[in-house]
This record gives sequence, C-alpha cells and structure tokens, in this order.
Amino acid sequence: MIRVMTWNLWWRFGPWQERSKAILKTLRDARPDVVGLQEVWGQGDDNIAGWLAKELGMHWAWAPSPEPGRWQRRIDDPTVDVGNAVLSRWPITERESIVLPPGEEGPDGQQALYARVAAPSGVEVPFFTTHLLSHPYASATRCAQVSALARFVHERRGDGDFPPVVTGDFNAEPDSDEMRLLSGTKTAPAVRGQVLYDAWRYARPGAAGQTWDLANPHAARILEWDTRIDYVLVGPPGPVGEGHVRNVRRAGDGPVDGVWPSDHCAVVADLATEADGLGG
Repeated sequence: MIRVMTWNLWWRFGPWQERSKAILKTLRDARPDVVGLQEVWGQGDDNIAGWLAKELGMHWAWAPSPEPGRWQRRIDDPTVDVGNAVLSRWPITERESIVLPPGEEGPDGQQALYARVAAPSGVEVPFFTTHLLSHPYASATRCAQVSALARFVHERRGDGDFPPVVTGDFNAEPDSDEMRLLSGTKTAPAVRGQVLYDAWRYARPGAAGQTWDLANPHAARILEWDTRIDYVLVGPPGPVGEGHVRNVRRAGDGPVDGVWPSDHCAVVADLATEADGLGG
C-alpha cells in the first residue's frame, strides 16, 4: 500500500512559526509515503518543505513560483518565495514543473510540479501537485489551467502499471466545470481517453469531506462556506488493482496543542499496490 497526501500549508500567514510545528506533528501522525504541498514558503536557504523532509527523513522536490509578487506584498516581504513541493519516503528519480496559463487575470505564477517516485518492488509512481487560481469568478481560467495540467499528466505519466496521482488545492468544488473537465468522468476529458478518479468517492458514508472548514478559525475569518476544494485524483487502477483507493480521510482537521496547522484540511488516501493482492 502507498499512502499519499495533499495539503495547502497557508504559506507564511498567521502564526507561521507555531503552525510549522503543528504541520510537522500532523505529518508524523499521518505517516504519508508521498505528499503534495501547496503554498510552500522558501527564503534563501530556508524552506519549510526542506525542513519537513529533514525532520521526517524524506526526499523532497520544490518548484518556486515565477510570479511571487502578489504573495510578497501581502506580508510586505519581497524575500519570501511561494511554490509547490513534493515530499517522498522514497527517491525522486525525475522532477519537472510547468507554469499554468494565467487567463484574463494576468500572470500569477500558478504551476504544476511532477515528481516520479521510485517506490519499493520496482513500483514507479507518477505524482503531481498543483495550486490553481483562487478567485471565485475565475472558473474559465481554472478550466484552461486544468487542461494544461491534464496534458502534462498525459506526457509524464509513463508506461508503468501504477496510475498517475494528481493532488492539489484546485480552488474548485467537486461539481465545477474545471473538476469535471479534469476528472473526465462526467464530461469529455481535457485529454482524450484520460480520466482521473476523485479519491473521495471512496470515503465512508457521512465522512466529513470539506477541506475548507468553518470549524477552523483560519478559514472562518473569510466568511465563505464549508466546501471541498483539495483533492487526491488517481487514474484507473492497473492490471492487478494498482492505485485502487483502499481508504481516504481528512487530516489536519483540528488544532495541535491549541494551534491549527493551516487554513486547509489535508486529504490522505491509501492506494493499493500489486503486493496487496487485488488481482483476480
């Protein structure tokens, strides 16, 4: 089994130093094998993804945004970068990032990061993480961004049996045009023949699924509604069930020693491997 996770870390906002400790504790408790992180900060030689990787004994890859200005202005510090990162318990053998189309809003540095993970027993996991534009009215831009992302997944997926895993903060609800387009199960897919299953479909009935949760004071301050905007998406399972979602749940959905680690909840999914014996 391979445990994957996605989490938006809320950059350097709020009590970020205290939050960093809560983020580390949450990751230790969740024990993921591969993690896609968004709103990752870096400042010179310091990087929260690098620090987390060192503390957890993991490998890591990081892609800073080419357009960090809007973020830097929000904290009045032009020295802090923002980007996406991948943490992996196993070696990362390939990595690449692409900048996603900005749409009418102008360049804002949204991108996607690919990391190929060499898991045990020769399993190669094509893993992706992304963070789409957040403006509520920008569905058309997000549709263009997921179309570019879908092509990137198609190009980097490879020919192994383990399906692509696509994670991130998509800033879009499950029934939105952009998520239907990317998933390709309720409308024509962005890339012909490519579909990605929403792991949350395998959640236990009644499980709390919102990743933007008004129980979290960092989220409640925005006065938006509870919703699910963070996803683990997985391609169809391989020939003996590789990548089949065995379990999915939230993490980071409560305070750690009185500190909420982020304004988003994380999503954790357990994916089958050949060794799990799902074949017929």
